[in-house]
Amino acid sequence: MKKTAAVGIILAALSGVRAAAPVNYTQHYTWKNVRTGASGGFVTGIVFSPKQKGVAYARTDIGGLYRLNSDDSWAPLQDYVNNTLWNEHGVDAVALDPNDASRVYIAAGIYTNSWDPYNGKIMSSTDYGKTWSRANFPFKFGGNMAGRQMGERLAVDPNKGSILYFGARSGNGLWKSSDYGKTWAKVTSYTAVGTHIVDPGDSGQNGDIIGLTFIAFDSTSSAAGTASKRIFVGTADSSATVYMSEDSGATWSAISGQPTGFLSHTGKYSPTEKALYVSYVDNANTYGGGDGYVYKYYVESKTWVKILDDNGTGFGFGGLTLDPQKNGTVMVTTYHQWWPDGNIYRSLDGGATWTTIWDFDWSGVQPPVKRRYDWDISQATWLPEITGDKTTGWMMGSIAINPFDSDHFLYGTGATIFGSHKLTNWDKNEKFTLSSLSYGMEETAVLGLTSPPQGPHLLSVVGDVGGWRHDNLDVAPSKAFLTPSWGTTRSIDHAGSRPNIVVRSGDGEGGLALSNDTGATWHIHASAGSWNGGRAQLSANGDFVVWAVNNGLYVSANEYPFEKVPNIPSGSYTTANDRNHNGLFYAAENSNFYVSTNAGTTYTKKTSSIGWIREIGVNPFRAGDVWIATDTGIWHSIDSGNTISRVGPATDAYHVQLGKSATSNGYPAIFAAATIQGWAGHYRSDDGGYTWTLISDDSNGFGTPGNNIYAADPRTYGRVYIGTNGRGIFYGDASATSPVPTAADAYGQCGGQGFNGPKACPHGYTCKVSNAYYSQCL
Repeated sequence: MKKTAAVGIILAALSGVRAAAPVNYTQHYTWKNVRTGASGGFVTGIVFSPKQKGVAYARTDIGGLYRLNSDDSWAPLQDYVNNTLWNEHGVDAVALDPNDASRVYIAAGIYTNSWDPYNGKIMSSTDYGKTWSRANFPFKFGGNMAGRQMGERLAVDPNKGSILYFGARSGNGLWKSSDYGKTWAKVTSYTAVGTHIVDPGDSGQNGDIIGLTFIAFDSTSSAAGTASKRIFVGTADSSATVYMSEDSGATWSAISGQPTGFLSHTGKYSPTEKALYVSYVDNANTYGGGDGYVYKYYVESKTWVKILDDNGTGFGFGGLTLDPQKNGTVMVTTYHQWWPDGNIYRSLDGGATWTTIWDFDWSGVQPPVKRRYDWDISQATWLPEITGDKTTGWMMGSIAINPFDSDHFLYGTGATIFGSHKLTNWDKNEKFTLSSLSYGMEETAVLGLTSPPQGPHLLSVVGDVGGWRHDNLDVAPSKAFLTPSWGTTRSIDHAGSRPNIVVRSGDGEGGLALSNDTGATWHIHASAGSWNGGRAQLSANGDFVVWAVNNGLYVSANEYPFEKVPNIPSGSYTTANDRNHNGLFYAAENSNFYVSTNAGTTYTKKTSSIGWIREIGVNPFRAGDVWIATDTGIWHSIDSGNTISRVGPATDAYHVQLGKSATSNGYPAIFAAATIQGWAGHYRSDDGGYTWTLISDDSNGFGTPGNNIYAADPRTYGRVYIGTNGRGIFYGDASATSPVPTAADAYGQCGGQGFNGPKACPHGYTCKVSNAYYSQCL
């Protein structure tokens, strides 16, 4: 391409996360992940530092960035993400400085479509990801868009660490920084912005230009301290997909003789061989592709050589890695190989010959494979319930060999990270152990939580991998929900008076299931039919199910056929059940609040004037006591919704749930995701909603509250469960004395001579004197 003047927007680099929250009370909480033992989501990239042993990072599509610990577990680096920074959990690329192990960079931004209102940013850290500075871009990035496993599209010049290049999406081209990522300018001489769109008619993840796919440098093309002369850029354009500059990015041209008809997925340069390895796939769809190969470009002879072909077997190639300690050792993963399993190819001679991690075995075994490895899933024994007979994995877009240890490799899948510390056994025709190695990496999108008053403290359901019964919050469950087993499970609920009875709904045939042993075993609801998804609630005794599905409300008694609730309009309903009154159900659609007193058979509208209703929470210990989170604040009724009034200072609320009280005769603790005094955060009230304390902090933001899922523990005071959209489930426990007052329970004692308990009453009640020795909340 012809060189043109490099002009561009200079982007401000910002540091810090946020100022102190302007609230009256704060309380320190200890927040931990509820352990599942595997990521439960798509690990899109893995990189090792070539400078410092033991330093490695993994990026995810909606769960942020992680750093490898010495024990093979992972530490999350972006739990600060809150309501205004939530799109930073989408990591579209990660890059390390080859000469300074403390420097790490990420391209942060989750969607390029209208789902994400925020533009992307390049974030830089000089302390291994502990703190970050930000350079804002004038367009969006796509950490959860199609092609997110390609890359890396962000890279640091190995000869001059102040220089970085970033390959953008959406036709925004190539960008460069010369000051360690502080400011950026568009490389106007590079005009191949990419043409590939997975589905041009899609308004979601597949409808945008994939853009550039990878950046690689030839470290031997210049001396240390000067910009590398030879740079390679991959572009999602099947007519010409790899470009090169030999003058430090001043001019660019498509490399002649390159293969056409496919997209470059990953590119790695071998300085000892003076060759670029490129994996190819026919499209960038996250879940499907049909063809591909691997080529090698020799710089000195300017020739391309095909070194691997899928031979029309229905998959492309994805992740690719080189072993810098073993010249000519290369590994590449298949991408979109669904049967009988994903595969990994390994060559010790630069791609002249290959072996695979498994070979076909037609002796009658099922699946028909002979594996080179023993499978270790001790960290997450439930994985086979999700993966079936696929032990290598799927959606394998990234693979990396440890540059300091040829025996150590890792690769990402759609559910976990697999890897080994005995990789070279492969070369000796000896088995090695392939282990799930993503402990500490919790990446599920949580869709439902419930905390029963007996049995396990928590039951959860999530997208893609189903859900669990959590008998120990700090130990991964031994199995996921089975019979039925759905990938995405939408809701879960227990019966208040008979908490052993549990219902869940999911995306799959017979999409409603019941359990009589608190989630240990399940059966499909006898009248589920072909319906699936939606939100299901149980009556207090567990004999009625109200199912918000198919744009309406339906009710079933004792597994008899569902009947549509006749007297409310069609709509998408938020629902809740009273934990103590068997016939009492609540429902909301937009701003309309409905109550049923006959087990969901009919509903009566109580109000439409309290704002947009987002969640309904019930007092687990008292019938008719209901709380409502809306876009105008928090509302409360003590008479089953007949009268409703606004409570406390919240001006906006997404969630409200109630758990165990602070004192033996106190009102339940109330938890809310709300805006109070202008600050959006997570709060608790111990005095019936009058006074609130902030329990989230600068290190724990939980993403956007609109995508959170809430449950409060009825057995442990102060404990709340927060489900996130990509960082799994957190549970929080108070680690300091509460600074806020407590309230007596409804009808509880609130005064009298010698009384030392709480003297305030919760909202809706007044402390009235009966005699000199006794006052009561009435």
